[in-house]
Amino acid sequence: MSAISVGQAVVLGAVEGVTEFLPVSSTGHLKIVEGLMGIPVDDDAVVGFSAVIQVGAIAAVLVYFFKDIVRIVSAWGRGLRDREERYHHDYKFAWWVICATIPIVVVGLAAKPLIQGPLASLWVVAGSLIVGSGVMWAADQRGRHKRGEDDTSFKDAMLVGSSQILALLFPGFSRSGATMSTALLLDLDRVAATRLSFFLGIPALTGAGVYELKDALGTGAGAVPLAVGTAVSFVVAYASIAWLLRFVAKHSFNAFVVYRIVVGLLLFGLLGTGVLHG
Repeated sequence: MSAISVGQAVVLGAVEGVTEFLPVSSTGHLKIVEGLMGIPVDDDAVVGFSAVIQVGAIAAVLVYFFKDIVRIVSAWGRGLRDREERYHHDYKFAWWVICATIPIVVVGLAAKPLIQGPLASLWVVAGSLIVGSGVMWAADQRGRHKRGEDDTSFKDAMLVGSSQILALLFPGFSRSGATMSTALLLDLDRVAATRLSFFLGIPALTGAGVYELKDALGTGAGAVPLAVGTAVSFVVAYASIAWLLRFVAKHSFNAFVVYRIVVGLLLFGLLGTGVLHG
């Protein structure tokens, strides 16, 4: 019997789609919702399910940024064949994304027992939500927002890509929140920071989903709930991406900061009163 029902898969897929690219922690929200629905957050099938349905959100990014991705991949392919093409920003950017993914892959494989064990605690999620809020607020205030996407460098990509490790080790910190905050501290504007976060998330999250697929199916997640959750995640994530890019073009991240603090405090309250168990 599947560890997750189809109905639960719909709910979790929607939560994943809404929160994957917003700087509010998709992992944290999934764990909270799983806890409220009585799903064991540290069950291998549940952990695998959460990783796999991320692929739906990543597919939404691929579709939404299809033209950009084709342009970048084409430039990379031309650069492999023609030395002159290697001076093109898109060629270099493709390599930067590849290189910036290596740190999170290494840490993810090395620290898997911790990530799926003690660090999966809802207490960690609650604390990370609040601490991450402080980091995001400081980054948004200190960043000068003067650099656009074409101004990014290899150093920027490596620092932003490596910051994904914070979310990997501390669910609740938010991969999007960590990458956007780092980009803002490097003086990228909010739209450039958000788009860079999207592009860097493609290989990392896709790799995590593919890596967990076998374990998710083998531990009882169920093929049908996985398919449903992934499909719902795709549809909702596509709408979420479109909304976020419009939002950050005109607003600060303060709304997300306040929301994260409220959710973190609420989660501490639920854990402290025994409504949820961490």
